[in-house]
Amino acid sequence: MSGFSQRLSDFGYATGWRLARWLPESAGAVTFGLGADLAVRRDGGGVRQLRRNLARVVPQADGVELDELTRRAMRSYARYWHEMFRLPSMDHKEVSRKVAQSITGVENLDAALAEGNGAVMALPHSGNWDAAGVWLADYLGGFTTVAERLKPESLYQRFVSYRESLGFEIVPLTGDSSAMRVLLKRLRENKAICLVGDRDLTNSGVPVKFFGEQTRMPGGPARLAATTGAALIPAGCWFTEDGWQIRLHPRIRVTNRSEVPAATQALADIFAGDIAAHPADWHMMQKFWLSDLEAGEQADLGEAS
Repeated sequence: MSGFSQRLSDFGYATGWRLARWLPESAGAVTFGLGADLAVRRDGGGVRQLRRNLARVVPQADGVELDELTRRAMRSYARYWHEMFRLPSMDHKEVSRKVAQSITGVENLDAALAEGNGAVMALPHSGNWDAAGVWLADYLGGFTTVAERLKPESLYQRFVSYRESLGFEIVPLTGDSSAMRVLLKRLRENKAICLVGDRDLTNSGVPVKFFGEQTRMPGGPARLAATTGAALIPAGCWFTEDGWQIRLHPRIRVTNRSEVPAATQALADIFAGDIAAHPADWHMMQKFWLSDLEAGEQADLGEAS
């Protein structure tokens, strides 16, 4: 991305935060929804890739059904951004209370922390994970997560400030071991960390089968659990008509590094179950399966593994 494009992206996000706070909630929801419909009509690369991804999730869908699912998925994605832009000005206690009314599986998190080795919570790009984070920060008094180092720096700092305002501790993903050291320290302090676990950003992920096709997913959640004895807890997020549903699944047992591939596959299987039940809320607009990658991109993965 060129310097001009980076600045334009930063300006766009800044405008989104201002616009979402200025508009009444109902007007903002309509505006973002219309934007999603316009994006579907334009049928850009991201929309086309989303449609290809959803075709794997719902293979029985015909063309008309897949078009409708893609439209609903784009509206779900727009809803996420509208809510994200509004969250800094929302009553966080009220958001937490609303999540607490529908969340299930909290006993799995409680049991993990009672053991004293911390909890690694892994979730896919579904629903509104920031609203889930508001609840988690309120419930535990804070938690730690990792953020991709976006460009330009002003955009990265904007996102860090946003999530820190929600009670998250942000560790930058820098490509070295510094983030891992912080996460290990937090787990040894019997704290919780939360990691998005479906899309591999490092090109060195663990091979898994996902909806019947080969892809790679981050091995970090399982490796952290294996190293520290922390509980690996899969989480699912999706939208309800007027709120959010969060499910904290029972822990995946992983006691040593040799079990990391099997634990990562188990994560993939649980993610797939939640995504299959709520496909419109999986916001994956990037190439995800290895069969979608160009030959050069596959070669890069081979060199990295």
